[in-house]
Amino acid sequence: MFTYRQNRIAEVLINSERLSLHIVKGRAEAQAPFPICGKSVPFGILQFGNRLRKRIGMQKVRDFLLNKNYPPGELYDLPSSEKRFPDGAQYRIEIPSTEGPRALAAVLEEADRLGLAIHRVSQGSGIWMLTDTEIREMCELGAAAGIEVSLFVGPRAAWGTSAQVRASAGKNLGARLRGMDEVVYATEDVIRGCELGLRSVLVADEGQLWLVNEMKKAGELPADLVVKISVQMGAANPISVKLLEDLGAGTYNTPTDLTLPQLAAIRAAIDIPLDVYVEAPDDFGGFVRHYEAPEMIRVAAPMYVKLGLRNAANIYPSGLHIEALAIKQSRERVHRTALMMGIIERYAGDAVMGALGAADLGIPVV
Repeated sequence: MFTYRQNRIAEVLINSERLSLHIVKGRAEAQAPFPICGKSVPFGILQFGNRLRKRIGMQKVRDFLLNKNYPPGELYDLPSSEKRFPDGAQYRIEIPSTEGPRALAAVLEEADRLGLAIHRVSQGSGIWMLTDTEIREMCELGAAAGIEVSLFVGPRAAWGTSAQVRASAGKNLGARLRGMDEVVYATEDVIRGCELGLRSVLVADEGQLWLVNEMKKAGELPADLVVKISVQMGAANPISVKLLEDLGAGTYNTPTDLTLPQLAAIRAAIDIPLDVYVEAPDDFGGFVRHYEAPEMIRVAAPMYVKLGLRNAANIYPSGLHIEALAIKQSRERVHRTALMMGIIERYAGDAVMGALGAADLGIPVV
């Protein structure tokens, strides 16, 4: 006989037309191993699942995915991730849109005032929008604080002469590199940044990702350079993200609207850290998901908990003309971090936060 819980889960499977049978945890004596996450499923449930196959269908594809070590669907049981950062941590904190040295100084000052640890700051306007002096200053601030400073490559289709990116159906091209010249320009940005001390860059084009990784292997770029993948890359399933990991991605920023089961499925397929917005800018959906942060950490570790800012101006590319606004928004992102940390401490107080200065962070070299 199936337990009430097992019957309810089976009913959900039928109604949703999904055959993620590994989500059932029963008490049957016979256990059959399940390859994802090292879990097992009651043999009776597997038999019941076999009877459902003709009704639900799509099992051939799901079985093929399992044989390739991919989850056969979303992981609705939300298994706890056993993966960690090299220092044993489950999560770190990232403050995005830190547009220049004065914004970075404001982030560090506000974090100190609120007693918060910030592990990484990222920037969106691009290396090319900062002078050598400004980049060196950001590197010095980051190195002194023991945090990663990740700057975006500058050239991108949205700021070039592309007509498609300005059409309603072409906006997904925005952060990609259009033509080989743009690949060269953007990679020159990376070279310049590394020469000035950067050890983390943000890219949004898989072609450039491949090139940067090949240049790292050839000794043309620092071997310890962290290649952070932008949310604008848009890969939204385990296979796509695994391909980026194989191309050399160091961390991957997931789309802002992925559910917990979708994040869990991606985590099952890859090892690199995920960068997950718990608050997203308006032009990325404006989602405020602070209360989901504890569960995100549990199922998606290792992950960077990323605090964007809803109801805030899009300041890319930034500069002196809007510097005061950029600084104010940076301070508020730290304040939002304090709010979110209160939730983590209340509901996941045993979750392990990373230490500052960890060896795998892209801390600038000065």
